[in-house]
Amino acid sequence: DCLRDIAPQRILDVATGTGDFAIAALRLRPLEVVGIDIAENMLAVGRKKVANKGMQAILTLRHGEAEQIDLADGSMDASIVAFGARNFENLLQGLREMRRVLRPGGRIVVLEFSRPAVVPFRQLYFFYFRRILPLIGRVVSGSTDAYRYLPDTVMQFPEGEAFLRILRDIGFRGVRQERLTFGIATIYTGDK
Repeated sequence: DCLRDIAPQRILDVATGTGDFAIAALRLRPLEVVGIDIAENMLAVGRKKVANKGMQAILTLRHGEAEQIDLADGSMDASIVAFGARNFENLLQGLREMRRVLRPGGRIVVLEFSRPAVVPFRQLYFFYFRRILPLIGRVVSGSTDAYRYLPDTVMQFPEGEAFLRILRDIGFRGVRQERLTFGIATIYTGDK
């Protein structure tokens, strides 16, 4: 819905993982979707999904880094990332690259975890994130650290107005946010 009004024909999905967000972007009927990620094993899983759907002609998943995107300036109508921006090695550089590849009038869409503000949901959320999730991680994987990184990255990620300010500072206009599900996640958008 965040992109429907600009009818993007070329979409970049950064930190695509197994390609789920890139596959979802196909509902917009673009001519091309490119997903990039640094994890080749996740890309391999995603490529199988794309092949099973017969979408290889439209959707390509390839190795790449957010901070150094191998696409021409202004070559994309939309740059999207879902739950991956908090893992960029350099957040500003990754967002600048996502902007660089956009054509004038193109749009960035960032879907990221955020911290709820509504009481008592906020307290339940933090209790789950700090106590229950690491416990589940230890039981499932044998490592307490396996699921501790998620709360840590969510707590450190700039959210709300702080993230909108970053988008403005690197040149996006019309930036806005939409908080979802009591503030567990937020969609940020901005235009080049």
